[in-house]
Amino acid sequence: MTAYLNALGVVCALGRGKQAVAHNLFAGDCSGMRDTAGWVPECSLPVGAVQGDLAAIPAALADQHSRNNQLLLEAALQIQPQIEAAIQAYGRDRIGIVLGTSTSGIDEASQGLVHYIREQQFPAQYDYQQQELGAPANFLAQWLQTSGPAYVISTACTSSARALMSAQRLLDLGVCDAVLCGGVDTLCKLTLNGFHALEAVSGQRCNPFSVNRNGINIGEAAVLFLMTKTPGSGQTIALLGSGASSDAHHISAPEPSGRGALQAMRKALGRAQLQPQQIAYLNLHGTATQHNDAMESHAVATLFPAGVPCSSTKPMTGHTLGAAGALEAAFCWLSLSADNTGHALPPHIWDGQPDPQLPALNWVTPTTRLASIAPRYLMSNSFAFGGNNVSLIIGDAP
Repeated sequence: MTAYLNALGVVCALGRGKQAVAHNLFAGDCSGMRDTAGWVPECSLPVGAVQGDLAAIPAALADQHSRNNQLLLEAALQIQPQIEAAIQAYGRDRIGIVLGTSTSGIDEASQGLVHYIREQQFPAQYDYQQQELGAPANFLAQWLQTSGPAYVISTACTSSARALMSAQRLLDLGVCDAVLCGGVDTLCKLTLNGFHALEAVSGQRCNPFSVNRNGINIGEAAVLFLMTKTPGSGQTIALLGSGASSDAHHISAPEPSGRGALQAMRKALGRAQLQPQQIAYLNLHGTATQHNDAMESHAVATLFPAGVPCSSTKPMTGHTLGAAGALEAAFCWLSLSADNTGHALPPHIWDGQPDPQLPALNWVTPTTRLASIAPRYLMSNSFAFGGNNVSLIIGDAP
C-alpha cells in the first residue's frame, strides 16, 4: 500500500518551516553550524542548534516540559491545520503517532540530577516523564487528544527512519488511517560528551568523504510527516520503499565492507519495485567519520556502478541523531516538492579533496538538477550503532 506523505513540519539549524529550510538547503547554507562553548568542558565545538525561543508547552502539560517536546511542538504547529483535518476525517482513535528519538528530555533530567546532588532534592519543575523515551509520542497524543497507537522507536541514528517504516506498517495493517511520524532530538551535554569521549567529534565543520575528514558535528531537529493511505490535494509524494538490516558487527563501528548497508538499500529497492538506475538522488548518511564514510562509499559504489547523484547534508545541519532519518527524508520530500521550481538538489559540502582509498562518487553540485518530469525516486540512508541500517525511498506517487 502506498504511504502518502501529505504534510511536513520541520525545524533544524537550516531554519523553521518548509520554505526557510528548503531555501537554505538548496543554497548549501552552513551558517546554522556555529562554534559554541559550554557543551564539552574546555572545548568549543560546531553545533547545529535551533536559534531563538521555541513554542511554549501548554500549562496543562507542564509536567512534560522539555526542549525536546518544545522542538516537536514547533514542527506540529506548522502542520496543525492538516492534522486537525485528518482528525475530523478519520476520528481521534484512528490517528497514530510514531516518532524516533535518542535523547528525549535527558538534558532536563541531567540538570535535575545536578540539582539533586547539590540540594538533596529535585527542583520543583522536575518530572520523570520529561526523560522517558516515550515522552515525545505521549506529549503529542495528549496535546492533540488522539487515542490511536502512540509510541517511540529508539535505535540511535536510524530511529526516525524506522518510525516512518513502522507508520507505514500501521496503515498497511489497517490499524490507523493516518499516522504522524518523524523524529526529534535536541542537543544535550550527555550526547556531546559521549561522542567526544569516543573521539568521534570534529572541532571544525564536518567534511564528509574528504581525505581530511575527522569526525561528526552534532545538531538538533524535529520533523513531522502526516502519512495517510489516501493522497492529499495537489502533488502526491510518498514513501515507496524501505529496507532495514542489522549486521551486528560492532557496538559503535560499521561493518567495513558495507554489507549491511547494501542489504538495506537492496531491500528498499525491492519493496519499491525499482532498479538502482531509477534512483535520481541519494542522501548519504555521510557522518564524516573515517569508518562510516569508507563503508558507505563502498556500498554505494557496489549498488550503483554507473553512479548516482549523491550528497551528505550533515555539514549544514549537524548529525541530528534520532531525528536524522526523518530529516533527510524531508530533504528528499523538499527536493520533489512543487515549490522547488528550480529542481535543485542538496549540494555536497566538503573541501573537494577526495580520499584516494575510497571509490569516487557522483557528488551533487550547486548546478545539479533533478528531472522535472515524474516519476522521480530519491533514496535516503541512515546507519546506527550496533550495525543497524535503514534505507528509505521517497518518490512521486503513481
